[in-house]
Amino acid sequence: MAERNLDFDQIIERKNTRSLKYDFAASYGMPEDVLPLWVADMDFKTSSYIEDALVERVREGIFGYSEVQTPYFEIVRDWMVKHHDWRPEESWLVKTPGVVTALAMAVKAYTEPGDAVLIQLPVYYPFSEVIEDNGRRVVSNTLYRGEDNRYHIDFEDFEKKVVENQIKLFFLCNPHNPVGRVWTEEELIRLGDICVAHGVIVVSDEIHHDFIFRGRHSVFANLKKEYEDISIICTSPSKTFNLATMVMSNIFIPSRDLRKRFRKQLDAAGISQLGVMGLIACETAYGKGEEWYLAMLEYVRGNIGFVKSYVEEKLPGVTMTEHEGTYLVWLDFAGTGLSVEELDDLMIHKAKLWLDSGKIFGDSGRGFQRINVTCPRSVLQDAMDRIRTALTDAEG
Repeated sequence: MAERNLDFDQIIERKNTRSLKYDFAASYGMPEDVLPLWVADMDFKTSSYIEDALVERVREGIFGYSEVQTPYFEIVRDWMVKHHDWRPEESWLVKTPGVVTALAMAVKAYTEPGDAVLIQLPVYYPFSEVIEDNGRRVVSNTLYRGEDNRYHIDFEDFEKKVVENQIKLFFLCNPHNPVGRVWTEEELIRLGDICVAHGVIVVSDEIHHDFIFRGRHSVFANLKKEYEDISIICTSPSKTFNLATMVMSNIFIPSRDLRKRFRKQLDAAGISQLGVMGLIACETAYGKGEEWYLAMLEYVRGNIGFVKSYVEEKLPGVTMTEHEGTYLVWLDFAGTGLSVEELDDLMIHKAKLWLDSGKIFGDSGRGFQRINVTCPRSVLQDAMDRIRTALTDAEG
């Protein structure tokens, strides 16, 4: 059997497929005819090995309670060893319906109502939501953009925020969504040492760890032995293999005490076995999806290069933040002179594009747009042309 789904230029009709991305524009207050490049799912078919494994399982015709055993863990572990030089232990693994679920469980497990939780804005907006929705306070060690057109951490402010707010829990985004940073070992160790010194638990969202285009991904818990005692490492095949609807994530918690407290919150929420299709999809993805993954990664690398060149050559007033990781590109429209409201209106009603407005990632994201580039190159070309035309018309 050979991998079949390697034509990433193929246009796949996703309308009327129950797609959140394509079928619910009106529900989100968008025009029906927008081109959606917002939510983080791909317009590529996943590995044909995953397709075949799911079809085979469906043919069994019985969908009772299901679970996986040691071979599942070994396949997941081998992926981590090969791609991230990290060898987690089987006892560390806790499966959840998603990384956001894990974030919410961590808030409940490791903080009390009214406590502050530290994040680094602009960041994936569910970070703030699960903190505030659980009655905790958001505190931000806001990232800053340097002269190198990359985002950086203010470490002095980080420690100051930890001390002044008696921080017990920190959400790390590694690689960072939406600013595209792949944090270096040195940066992560500096953060980690501060957290160890002040007894801060670190939830590291590493869901985009397979999309590294510059630098090298470092698993936070793997950097120092003592970090294992404060780490919750959140992973999933959902971004890598376009499996979001399979609703499953692999969360690694080396500390027995932290794991026990986390599991208690899962139990309290009534979360037990996951769906069998998600478990099979994960096992197949990591076990047989390498060829598809590598081909997809190179295609996405090309798309990122395409956007970079297009912005530099054809979009005056727009800059693309230097991109290191994830498949979500961060575009700064400050140089266009448009207000946040004018920019959003231009994108939605003039360009007829549905991107993620930077303001949803926090105030420091205002004036930016996040664009998902995991689509056929022709679609990406169309999207960029729409932006160019809309900006030109606005100037005229």
